[in-house]
Amino acid sequence: MTATPLELFGVETLLDDETKDIAQTVRRFGQDHLRPQVAEWFEAGQIPARELAKQLGDLGVLGMHLSGYGCTGATATAYGMACLELEAVDSGLRSLVSVQGSLAMFAIWRFGSEEQKQEWLPRMAAGEAIGCFGLTEPDFGSDPAGMRTRARRVGQDWVLDGTKMWITNGSVADVAVVWAQTDEGVRGFVVPTTTPGFSAPLIKGKLSLRASVTSELVLEGVRLPAEAMLPEAQGLSGPLACLNEARFGIVFGAVGAARDCLQTAIDYAGSRAIFGRPLAGFQLTQAKLADMTLELGKAALLALQLGRLKDTHQLRPAQVSLGKLNNVREAISIARECRTILGAAGITGEYPIMRHANNLESVLTYEGTSEVHQLVIGREVTGLAAFR
Repeated sequence: MTATPLELFGVETLLDDETKDIAQTVRRFGQDHLRPQVAEWFEAGQIPARELAKQLGDLGVLGMHLSGYGCTGATATAYGMACLELEAVDSGLRSLVSVQGSLAMFAIWRFGSEEQKQEWLPRMAAGEAIGCFGLTEPDFGSDPAGMRTRARRVGQDWVLDGTKMWITNGSVADVAVVWAQTDEGVRGFVVPTTTPGFSAPLIKGKLSLRASVTSELVLEGVRLPAEAMLPEAQGLSGPLACLNEARFGIVFGAVGAARDCLQTAIDYAGSRAIFGRPLAGFQLTQAKLADMTLELGKAALLALQLGRLKDTHQLRPAQVSLGKLNNVREAISIARECRTILGAAGITGEYPIMRHANNLESVLTYEGTSEVHQLVIGREVTGLAAFR
């Protein structure tokens, strides 16, 4: 009798029945509808984003941790487990869900007017409208305070000019939440992508997150009515709160990618004969598998602890940094080690390991680089900020 790595840690015993059901439903959806095609999407560098958004909306995972406006109001832990199962298929697919629900939808849900919520959230929850989140700029990623995108008042309207970069869902979005400097500080704006002056050129040539739409946003004299501004967000605390929501999903998602790599390596090692017996029967192979099982299990337990804290409204941003830094770093390490077990087969598209490893290189640096999260943790334990 054998146990899966997470069974050794009794992870499922920490989940309530509803969360288990959600995780199993998302896993079945991934197995039936995503996994058979994801390698092809990755190789082609494109996905059927609108079709996927509708399917994911029907599944109920878009903005699932929000309440009202067509959202299911699931727990944070259940949302995390959904992210885990999606990223077990591909990080790009989890990114579609994270950006839709934890960035674009959350920004409108948390900081928007009632009119903005009514207009966009039900359609976004159903996957009938796709959203993106415009914060990062070509020269300002880790230092968003330096953004150059500007919103100025012209009569009763706002006019936006600037450029955003590395925007997931941008080229297929119906609405963009765009952050800009104003005379009142940083403010957020709900921008329908059909607005004159708005364009979203697709970024091509990626070697990572290829099963994901990544774009530039260009705003040239984009004129918006006064009510397009998010009324409850002023300053950087607004966009940073949204990023914290998205990072939480990554904490769980990285565990899914690592689990998929490790299970692939275990299955391969059990069936691959070398020197007359299974590769899994050699001590060095088992040492690798044991060490990776430990790190995967610890990452899963950390994610679940952060989920519990979030569900009881005790989670602090620095704790999300702990989870993101550890779990993505360990997931990359697991992916690389698993590749060695598969040997040359590990670099082919027949197996998911190299695809996961490539994707995780992006996950490591988006929603805050590892270096930024190290400094966040350092500030917490020393009381001294060392960002500048």
